[in-house]
Amino acid sequence: MTRRSGELPPGEAAKLHSLVDYRPGSVVSRALVQSEIGSLTLFAFDKGQGLSEHTAPYDAHVQILDGAAHITVGGRPVDAFKGEIVRLPANVPHALEARRRFKMLLTMIREKKGGG
Repeated sequence: MTRRSGELPPGEAAKLHSLVDYRPGSVVSRALVQSEIGSLTLFAFDKGQGLSEHTAPYDAHVQILDGAAHITVGGRPVDAFKGEIVRLPANVPHALEARRRFKMLLTMIREKKGGG
């Protein structure tokens, strides 16, 4: 079985925050798992970086691994700190801003909502 670049080897322990490094003036990402049902992606945001407002067709969860993130979900500001998690509902506009640098794990679950 071959692994995609960046994916975790099976059966090994890893410290999530150490699997992605900060880069000055950049957002660095590393996909740990990519499948048709979801993904796990690590991000390291340098201070002043961010993701502009957008939507996704699936729920996502942001877990802060280091530092703190300023997140806007449906126009509502949320400051999330190391050890905290924020749910980003499907089809709701959201944005992330690094007022100071932070690392996060983004968990995307590909399950369509609504239309029932």
